[in-house]
Amino acid sequence: MTRNADGASPDIAAKSVAIDGNTLIAWGFKPGKWFNQGLAEANRLRRVGADDDAIFIALQGLQPVETLLRTNGLPYGVFLDAEGELERANLASVTAHMDALMRVPTIVAGAVMPDACPSGTALGTIPVGGAVACEDAIHPGFHSADICCSVAITVFARKDDPRRILDAVQAVIHFGPGGRKTMIVPDFAPDIDATLQANPFLHGLDNIVTGHFGSQGDGNHFAYVGHLRSSGQPALVTHHGSRGLGAQLYKRGMAAARKHTQIVAPRVPAHNAWLKASSAEGQAYWQALQFARSWTKASHFAIHDHAARSLGNAVADRFWNEHNFVFRRDDGLYYHGKGATPSWAGFSPDDDGRTLIPLNMAEPILITAHRDRKEALGFAPHGAGRNLSRSAFLRREKPDLPEGIDVRFYCGKPDLSELPQAYKNAASVRAQIDKYGLAEVIDEVVPYGSIMAGDWEQDAPWRKRR
Repeated sequence: MTRNADGASPDIAAKSVAIDGNTLIAWGFKPGKWFNQGLAEANRLRRVGADDDAIFIALQGLQPVETLLRTNGLPYGVFLDAEGELERANLASVTAHMDALMRVPTIVAGAVMPDACPSGTALGTIPVGGAVACEDAIHPGFHSADICCSVAITVFARKDDPRRILDAVQAVIHFGPGGRKTMIVPDFAPDIDATLQANPFLHGLDNIVTGHFGSQGDGNHFAYVGHLRSSGQPALVTHHGSRGLGAQLYKRGMAAARKHTQIVAPRVPAHNAWLKASSAEGQAYWQALQFARSWTKASHFAIHDHAARSLGNAVADRFWNEHNFVFRRDDGLYYHGKGATPSWAGFSPDDDGRTLIPLNMAEPILITAHRDRKEALGFAPHGAGRNLSRSAFLRREKPDLPEGIDVRFYCGKPDLSELPQAYKNAASVRAQIDKYGLAEVIDEVVPYGSIMAGDWEQDAPWRKRR
Protein backbone atom coordinates (compact mmCIF):
# COMPACT_ATOMS: atom_id res chain seq x y z
CA MET A 1 0.00 0.00 0.00
CA THR A 2 1.32 3.51 -0.81
CA ARG A 3 0.56 7.00 0.36
CA ASN A 4 1.45 10.33 -1.13
CA ALA A 5 2.33 13.55 0.72
CA ASP A 6 -1.36 14.40 1.07
CA GLY A 7 -2.20 11.43 3.06
CA ALA A 8 -1.63 7.79 2.38
CA SER A 9 1.26 5.43 3.47
CA PRO A 10 4.65 5.54 1.64
CA ASP A 11 6.20 2.36 0.31
CA ILE A 12 8.52 0.86 2.87
CA ALA A 13 12.11 1.02 1.63
CA ALA A 14 14.85 -1.27 2.85
CA LYS A 15 16.17 0.01 6.16
CA SER A 16 19.76 -0.42 4.99
CA VAL A 17 19.33 2.03 2.09
CA ALA A 18 19.84 5.76 2.77
CA ILE A 19 16.91 8.01 2.01
CA ASP A 20 17.66 10.41 -0.83
CA GLY A 21 15.81 13.10 -2.73
CA ASN A 22 14.25 10.61 -5.12
CA THR A 23 12.78 8.79 -2.13
CA LEU A 24 11.09 11.95 -0.85
CA ILE A 25 9.76 12.77 -4.32
CA ALA A 26 8.41 9.22 -4.62
CA TRP A 27 6.66 9.77 -1.31
CA GLY A 28 4.99 12.85 -2.81
CA PHE A 29 7.06 15.66 -1.29
CA LYS A 30 7.76 18.78 -3.35
CA PRO A 31 11.48 19.52 -3.88
CA GLY A 32 12.80 22.75 -2.42
CA LYS A 33 15.45 24.35 -0.23
CA TRP A 34 14.11 22.42 2.72
CA PHE A 35 15.18 19.07 1.20
CA ASN A 36 18.67 19.11 2.79
CA GLN A 37 17.15 19.54 6.23
CA GLY A 38 14.48 16.96 5.44
CA LEU A 39 16.99 14.37 4.22
CA ALA A 40 19.21 14.85 7.26
CA GLU A 41 16.26 14.38 9.60
CA ALA A 42 14.88 11.40 7.64
CA ASN A 43 18.19 9.54 7.76
CA ARG A 44 18.70 10.40 11.42
CA LEU A 45 15.30 8.92 12.24
CA ARG A 46 16.09 5.82 10.18
CA ARG A 47 19.39 5.32 12.04
CA VAL A 48 17.59 5.33 15.39
CA GLY A 49 15.09 2.74 14.18
CA ALA A 50 12.06 4.77 13.09
CA ASP A 51 9.91 3.16 10.42
CA ASP A 52 9.05 4.95 7.22
CA ASP A 53 5.53 5.84 8.37
CA ALA A 54 7.04 7.74 11.34
CA ILE A 55 9.62 9.39 9.07
CA PHE A 56 6.88 10.42 6.65
CA ILE A 57 4.88 12.06 9.44
CA ALA A 58 7.98 13.91 10.70
CA LEU A 59 8.72 15.22 7.21
CA GLN A 60 5.19 16.52 6.84
CA GLY A 61 5.93 18.82 9.76
CA LEU A 62 9.13 20.05 8.13
CA GLN A 63 7.82 20.62 4.61
CA PRO A 64 7.09 24.36 4.28
CA VAL A 65 3.77 25.57 2.98
CA GLU A 66 4.44 28.58 0.77
CA THR A 67 2.74 31.63 2.17
CA LEU A 68 1.98 34.30 -0.39
CA LEU A 69 1.34 38.00 -0.10
CA ARG A 70 -2.29 38.92 0.28
CA THR A 71 -3.90 40.23 -2.88
CA ASN A 72 -5.34 43.15 -0.91
CA GLY A 73 -3.94 44.61 2.27
CA LEU A 74 -5.85 44.45 5.55
CA PRO A 75 -7.44 47.66 6.85
CA TYR A 76 -5.60 49.49 9.63
CA GLY A 77 -6.21 52.36 12.01
CA VAL A 78 -4.93 55.84 11.15
CA PHE A 79 -4.62 58.27 14.06
CA LEU A 80 -2.83 61.05 12.21
CA ASP A 81 -4.45 64.33 11.19
CA ALA A 82 -2.85 65.93 8.14
CA GLU A 83 -2.47 69.66 8.64
CA GLY A 84 -0.91 71.54 5.74
CA GLU A 85 0.90 70.53 2.58
CA LEU A 86 3.88 68.84 4.23
CA GLU A 87 1.68 66.81 6.57
CA ARG A 88 -0.56 65.68 3.74
CA ALA A 89 2.46 64.58 1.68
CA ASN A 90 3.85 62.77 4.72
CA LEU A 91 0.54 61.01 5.36
CA ALA A 92 0.30 59.92 1.71
CA SER A 93 3.75 58.37 1.92
CA VAL A 94 3.01 56.69 5.24
CA THR A 95 -0.24 55.16 3.98
CA ALA A 96 1.42 53.96 0.76
CA HIS A 97 3.92 52.03 2.87
CA MET A 98 1.23 50.72 5.20
CA ASP A 99 -1.02 49.63 2.33
CA ALA A 100 1.80 47.45 1.01
CA LEU A 101 2.90 46.30 4.46
CA MET A 102 -0.57 45.06 5.36
CA ARG A 103 -0.33 42.46 2.58
CA VAL A 104 2.34 40.54 4.53
CA PRO A 105 0.65 37.28 5.54
CA THR A 106 1.80 37.19 9.19
CA ILE A 107 0.19 40.55 9.99
CA VAL A 108 -3.34 40.51 11.38
CA ALA A 109 -3.77 44.18 12.40
CA GLY A 110 -2.04 47.54 12.08
CA ALA A 111 -2.15 51.18 13.17
CA VAL A 112 -0.49 54.52 12.45
CA MET A 113 0.35 56.97 15.25
CA PRO A 114 0.13 60.80 15.10
CA ASP A 115 3.92 61.11 14.78
CA ALA A 116 4.23 58.66 11.86
CA CYS A 117 6.73 59.27 9.06
CA PRO A 118 8.39 56.96 6.48
CA SER A 119 11.51 55.12 7.61
CA GLY A 120 12.75 53.78 4.27
CA THR A 121 12.35 53.95 0.52
CA ALA A 122 11.44 50.30 -0.22
CA LEU A 123 7.66 50.09 -0.53
CA GLY A 124 6.10 48.36 2.43
CA THR A 125 8.74 49.43 4.96
CA ILE A 126 7.07 49.91 8.33
CA PRO A 127 6.93 53.65 9.13
CA VAL A 128 8.26 55.22 12.28
CA GLY A 129 5.06 55.53 14.28
CA GLY A 130 3.71 52.29 12.80
CA ALA A 131 2.46 49.31 14.80
CA VAL A 132 1.44 45.83 13.68
CA ALA A 133 0.23 42.65 15.38
CA CYS A 134 1.59 39.38 13.95
CA GLU A 135 0.67 35.75 14.36
CA ASP A 136 3.56 33.45 15.36
CA ALA A 137 6.09 35.78 13.76
CA ILE A 138 8.86 38.16 14.84
CA HIS A 139 9.97 40.59 12.13
CA PRO A 140 13.43 42.06 12.86
CA GLY A 141 12.83 44.75 10.24
CA PHE A 142 9.89 46.04 12.28
CA HIS A 143 12.17 47.09 15.15
CA SER A 144 15.26 47.77 12.99
CA ALA A 145 18.82 48.12 14.29
CA ASP A 146 17.90 50.46 17.17
CA ILE A 147 16.44 47.63 19.23
CA CYS A 148 14.75 48.75 22.43
CA CYS A 149 15.13 52.45 21.76
CA SER A 150 13.68 53.77 24.99
CA VAL A 151 13.35 56.60 27.50
CA ALA A 152 14.10 56.51 31.23
CA ILE A 153 13.44 59.07 33.96
CA THR A 154 14.96 59.61 37.39
CA VAL A 155 13.29 62.11 39.71
CA PHE A 156 15.61 63.49 42.39
CA ALA A 157 14.54 63.87 45.99
CA ARG A 158 15.75 67.44 46.56
CA LYS A 159 15.49 70.54 44.44
CA ASP A 160 18.77 71.36 42.75
CA ASP A 161 20.31 73.77 40.28
CA PRO A 162 19.36 72.33 36.86
CA ARG A 163 22.60 73.59 35.35
CA ARG A 164 24.53 71.65 37.99
CA ILE A 165 22.55 68.53 37.09
CA LEU A 166 23.23 68.96 33.38
CA ASP A 167 26.94 69.51 34.10
CA ALA A 168 27.02 66.31 36.17
CA VAL A 169 25.36 64.34 33.39
CA GLN A 170 27.72 65.75 30.77
CA ALA A 171 30.69 64.70 32.89
CA VAL A 172 29.65 61.03 32.99
CA ILE A 173 28.00 60.52 29.61
CA HIS A 174 29.28 59.53 26.16
CA PHE A 175 27.73 60.39 22.79
CA GLY A 176 28.81 59.61 19.27
CA PRO A 177 30.08 56.44 17.56
CA GLY A 178 31.77 53.62 19.43
CA GLY A 179 31.79 53.09 23.13
CA ARG A 180 33.06 54.71 26.30
CA LYS A 181 36.71 55.36 27.09
CA THR A 182 35.96 54.88 30.78
CA MET A 183 33.99 51.64 31.04
CA ILE A 184 30.96 51.04 33.19
CA VAL A 185 30.72 47.30 33.71
CA PRO A 186 27.16 45.93 33.38
CA ASP A 187 26.03 44.31 36.60
CA PHE A 188 22.36 43.71 35.83
CA ALA A 189 22.77 39.95 35.33
CA PRO A 190 25.38 37.70 36.99
CA ASP A 191 25.27 35.19 34.10
CA ILE A 192 25.94 37.61 31.22
CA ASP A 193 28.80 35.52 29.86
CA ALA A 194 26.76 32.32 29.97
CA THR A 195 23.84 34.01 28.23
CA LEU A 196 26.04 35.37 25.46
CA GLN A 197 27.71 32.01 24.92
CA ALA A 198 24.47 30.03 24.89
CA ASN A 199 22.45 32.21 22.51
CA PRO A 200 23.42 32.03 18.81
CA PHE A 201 22.24 35.60 18.20
CA LEU A 202 24.42 36.99 21.04
CA HIS A 203 27.49 34.79 20.86
CA GLY A 204 30.73 36.75 20.52
CA LEU A 205 29.26 40.17 21.38
CA ASP A 206 31.06 40.44 24.74
CA ASN A 207 33.16 43.49 23.86
CA ILE A 208 30.17 45.47 22.61
CA VAL A 209 28.07 44.51 25.61
CA THR A 210 30.75 46.03 27.85
CA GLY A 211 32.09 48.82 25.65
CA HIS A 212 28.76 50.41 24.66
CA PHE A 213 27.13 50.09 28.07
CA GLY A 214 26.22 53.44 29.62
CA SER A 215 26.60 55.36 26.35
CA GLN A 216 24.05 57.26 24.29
CA GLY A 217 24.91 56.96 20.59
CA ASP A 218 23.84 59.68 18.18
CA GLY A 219 20.87 60.77 16.06
CA ASN A 220 17.90 61.82 18.17
CA HIS A 221 19.21 60.30 21.42
CA PHE A 222 19.51 62.76 24.27
CA ALA A 223 19.94 63.52 27.96
CA TYR A 224 17.31 66.02 29.12
CA VAL A 225 17.10 67.88 32.43
CA GLY A 226 13.99 69.61 33.73
CA HIS A 227 11.52 69.56 36.59
CA LEU A 228 8.14 67.96 37.23
CA ARG A 229 5.32 70.41 36.66
CA SER A 230 3.38 68.78 39.52
CA SER A 231 6.01 69.06 42.26
CA GLY A 232 8.94 71.06 40.98
CA GLN A 233 11.31 68.16 41.65
CA PRO A 234 14.28 67.98 39.27
CA ALA A 235 14.33 65.14 36.77
CA LEU A 236 16.75 63.56 34.30
CA VAL A 237 15.47 61.77 31.18
CA THR A 238 17.72 59.79 28.83
CA HIS A 239 16.86 58.42 25.40
CA HIS A 240 18.87 55.65 23.71
CA GLY A 241 18.67 52.03 22.57
CA SER A 242 20.90 48.99 22.76
CA ARG A 243 23.65 50.59 20.65
CA GLY A 244 26.08 48.17 18.90
CA LEU A 245 24.55 45.21 20.74
CA GLY A 246 21.21 45.88 19.09
CA ALA A 247 22.77 46.57 15.69
CA GLN A 248 24.55 43.22 15.68
CA LEU A 249 21.51 41.38 17.03
CA TYR A 250 19.37 42.94 14.30
CA LYS A 251 21.90 42.00 11.60
CA ARG A 252 21.90 38.37 12.72
CA GLY A 253 18.14 38.30 13.16
CA MET A 254 17.53 39.67 9.67
CA ALA A 255 19.87 37.09 8.12
CA ALA A 256 17.98 34.26 9.84
CA ALA A 257 14.60 35.79 9.00
CA ARG A 258 15.45 36.18 5.32
CA LYS A 259 16.63 32.60 5.14
CA HIS A 260 13.37 31.37 6.69
CA THR A 261 11.11 33.62 4.62
CA GLN A 262 12.84 32.77 1.36
CA ILE A 263 11.75 29.17 1.97
CA VAL A 264 8.19 29.71 3.20
CA ALA A 265 7.21 32.90 1.37
CA PRO A 266 9.70 33.87 -1.36
CA ARG A 267 7.45 36.62 -2.71
CA VAL A 268 7.59 38.61 0.54
CA PRO A 269 10.15 41.46 0.29
CA ALA A 270 13.36 40.87 2.22
CA HIS A 271 12.78 43.85 4.55
CA ASN A 272 9.54 42.21 5.75
CA ALA A 273 11.13 38.82 6.48
CA TRP A 274 10.26 37.05 9.72
CA LEU A 275 11.23 34.28 12.08
CA LYS A 276 8.61 31.78 13.14
CA ALA A 277 8.23 32.75 16.78
CA SER A 278 7.39 29.24 18.00
CA SER A 279 10.44 27.67 16.34
CA ALA A 280 13.67 27.04 18.23
CA GLU A 281 15.32 29.82 16.26
CA GLY A 282 12.45 32.19 16.92
CA GLN A 283 12.57 31.49 20.64
CA ALA A 284 16.32 32.08 20.70
CA TYR A 285 15.79 35.45 19.00
CA TRP A 286 13.01 36.32 21.46
CA GLN A 287 15.34 35.56 24.38
CA ALA A 288 18.08 37.67 22.77
CA LEU A 289 15.60 40.57 22.52
CA GLN A 290 14.84 40.23 26.24
CA PHE A 291 18.57 40.36 27.00
CA ALA A 292 18.89 43.53 24.91
CA ARG A 293 15.96 45.00 26.82
CA SER A 294 17.51 44.28 30.23
CA TRP A 295 20.87 45.63 29.04
CA THR A 296 19.30 48.85 27.76
CA LYS A 297 17.34 49.50 30.93
CA ALA A 298 20.48 48.99 33.01
CA SER A 299 22.43 51.24 30.64
CA HIS A 300 20.01 54.14 31.20
CA PHE A 301 20.05 53.91 34.96
CA ALA A 302 23.83 53.41 35.16
CA ILE A 303 24.14 56.92 33.68
CA HIS A 304 21.50 58.24 36.08
CA ASP A 305 23.18 56.64 39.10
CA HIS A 306 26.59 58.10 38.22
CA ALA A 307 25.03 61.57 37.95
CA ALA A 308 23.13 61.13 41.23
CA ARG A 309 26.30 60.14 43.10
CA SER A 310 28.14 63.13 41.65
CA LEU A 311 25.31 65.45 42.73
CA GLY A 312 24.86 63.86 46.14
CA ASN A 313 21.12 63.83 45.50
CA ALA A 314 18.93 60.83 46.28
CA VAL A 315 16.62 59.11 43.79
CA ALA A 316 12.96 59.69 44.64
CA ASP A 317 11.34 57.93 41.68
CA ARG A 318 12.22 56.33 38.38
CA PHE A 319 10.63 54.37 35.56
CA TRP A 320 11.22 53.75 31.88
CA ASN A 321 9.66 52.37 28.72
CA GLU A 322 10.82 51.13 25.36
CA HIS A 323 9.17 52.46 22.19
CA ASN A 324 10.93 50.40 19.52
CA PHE A 325 10.40 46.75 20.37
CA VAL A 326 8.28 43.60 20.12
CA PHE A 327 5.71 42.75 22.78
CA ARG A 328 3.62 39.62 23.32
CA ARG A 329 0.13 40.17 24.63
CA ASP A 330 -2.28 37.74 26.28
CA ASP A 331 -3.88 36.97 22.90
CA GLY A 332 -0.61 35.29 21.84
CA LEU A 333 0.10 37.79 19.07
CA TYR A 334 3.42 39.60 18.69
CA TYR A 335 2.95 43.38 18.71
CA HIS A 336 5.68 45.30 16.90
CA GLY A 337 5.99 49.00 17.69
CA LYS A 338 8.33 50.87 15.36
CA GLY A 339 8.71 54.11 17.25
CA ALA A 340 5.42 53.60 19.10
CA THR A 341 4.88 53.70 22.86
CA PRO A 342 2.98 50.81 24.46
CA SER A 343 -0.06 52.09 26.33
CA TRP A 344 -1.60 49.02 27.94
CA ALA A 345 -1.27 47.54 31.42
CA GLY A 346 1.42 44.89 31.75
CA PHE A 347 3.20 45.58 28.44
CA SER A 348 6.40 44.63 30.31
CA PRO A 349 7.28 42.91 33.59
CA ASP A 350 8.27 46.25 35.12
CA ASP A 351 5.36 48.36 33.85
CA ASP A 352 4.00 50.58 36.61
CA GLY A 353 1.27 52.22 34.55
CA ARG A 354 3.32 55.22 33.34
CA THR A 355 5.19 55.93 30.12
CA LEU A 356 7.20 58.83 28.70
CA ILE A 357 6.55 60.64 25.39
CA PRO A 358 9.23 63.22 24.49
CA LEU A 359 8.35 65.80 21.84
CA ASN A 360 11.42 67.98 21.17
CA MET A 361 14.21 69.58 23.21
CA ALA A 362 12.21 72.77 23.83
CA GLU A 363 8.94 71.09 24.81
CA PRO A 364 7.86 69.28 27.98
CA ILE A 365 8.25 65.50 28.07
CA LEU A 366 4.82 63.98 28.66
CA ILE A 367 4.28 61.51 31.48
CA THR A 368 1.27 59.44 30.50
CA ALA A 369 -1.04 56.75 31.83
CA HIS A 370 -2.28 53.85 29.70
CA ARG A 371 -5.45 54.00 27.63
CA ASP A 372 -5.19 50.74 25.59
CA ARG A 373 -7.25 51.85 22.61
CA LYS A 374 -8.02 48.66 20.71
CA GLU A 375 -8.06 50.22 17.24
CA ALA A 376 -4.56 51.63 17.89
CA LEU A 377 -3.38 48.16 19.04
CA GLY A 378 -2.80 49.70 22.48
CA PHE A 379 -0.05 52.08 21.29
CA ALA A 380 0.56 55.82 21.54
CA PRO A 381 3.12 57.97 19.69
CA HIS A 382 6.74 58.02 20.83
CA GLY A 383 7.42 61.68 20.08
CA ALA A 384 6.75 64.43 17.58
CA GLY A 385 8.06 62.71 14.42
CA ARG A 386 9.15 64.42 11.21
CA ASN A 387 7.46 65.58 8.03
CA LEU A 388 10.77 65.83 6.16
CA SER A 389 13.94 63.74 6.21
CA ARG A 390 16.98 65.30 7.87
CA SER A 391 18.60 66.23 4.58
CA ALA A 392 15.37 67.57 3.06
CA PHE A 393 14.77 69.71 6.14
CA LEU A 394 18.27 71.21 6.00
CA ARG A 395 17.86 72.03 2.31
CA ARG A 396 14.71 74.02 3.10
CA GLU A 397 15.43 75.58 6.49
CA LYS A 398 18.09 77.47 8.43
CA PRO A 399 16.97 76.73 11.98
CA ASP A 400 18.08 78.59 15.09
CA LEU A 401 18.79 77.27 18.56
CA PRO A 402 15.72 77.61 20.81
CA GLU A 403 15.76 80.54 23.22
CA GLY A 404 15.75 79.95 26.95
CA ILE A 405 16.99 76.33 26.67
CA ASP A 406 20.50 75.17 27.64
CA VAL A 407 21.28 73.14 24.50
CA ARG A 408 24.60 71.28 24.39
CA PHE A 409 26.18 69.13 21.68
CA TYR A 410 28.67 66.60 23.00
CA CYS A 411 30.80 66.55 19.86
CA GLY A 412 30.98 70.34 19.58
CA LYS A 413 29.15 71.10 16.33
CA PRO A 414 25.36 71.50 16.51
CA ASP A 415 23.24 68.96 14.68
CA LEU A 416 20.74 71.32 13.08
CA SER A 417 18.49 68.41 12.03
CA GLU A 418 17.67 67.85 15.71
CA LEU A 419 16.42 71.34 16.49
CA PRO A 420 12.70 71.76 17.29
CA GLN A 421 11.84 73.14 13.84
CA ALA A 422 12.82 69.79 12.29
CA TYR A 423 9.92 68.04 14.04
CA LYS A 424 6.17 68.10 13.70
CA ASN A 425 4.15 70.60 15.66
CA ALA A 426 4.32 69.35 19.24
CA ALA A 427 0.98 70.90 20.26
CA SER A 428 -0.74 69.16 17.36
CA VAL A 429 0.72 65.77 18.24
CA ARG A 430 -0.29 66.22 21.85
CA ALA A 431 -3.82 67.23 20.82
CA GLN A 432 -4.15 64.10 18.70
CA ILE A 433 -3.05 61.91 21.62
CA ASP A 434 -6.00 63.33 23.55
CA LYS A 435 -8.42 63.38 20.60
CA TYR A 436 -7.90 59.70 19.79
CA GLY A 437 -7.59 58.50 23.39
CA LEU A 438 -4.13 57.01 22.89
CA ALA A 439 -2.74 57.95 26.32
CA GLU A 440 -3.62 60.20 29.27
CA VAL A 441 -1.17 62.97 30.18
CA ILE A 442 -0.79 62.95 33.98
CA ASP A 443 2.33 65.11 34.40
CA GLU A 444 5.12 66.83 32.46
CA VAL A 445 8.86 67.31 32.69
CA VAL A 446 9.36 71.03 31.98
CA PRO A 447 12.64 71.57 30.09
CA TYR A 448 15.77 73.29 31.35
CA GLY A 449 18.23 71.90 28.81
CA SER A 450 19.56 68.86 27.00
CA ILE A 451 22.67 67.21 25.60
CA MET A 452 22.77 65.52 22.19
CA ALA A 453 25.57 64.00 20.14
CA GLY A 454 25.89 66.89 17.70
CA ASP A 455 27.26 66.67 14.18
CA TRP A 456 30.26 64.41 14.79
CA GLU A 457 30.37 63.29 11.14
CA GLN A 458 31.94 66.54 9.87
CA ASP A 459 35.16 65.65 11.67
CA ALA A 460 34.81 61.88 11.37
CA PRO A 461 38.14 60.14 10.52
CA TRP A 462 36.71 58.60 7.37
CA ARG A 463 35.75 62.05 6.07
CA LYS A 464 39.23 63.42 6.78
CA ARG A 465 40.87 60.50 4.96
CA ARG A 466 38.62 61.07 1.95
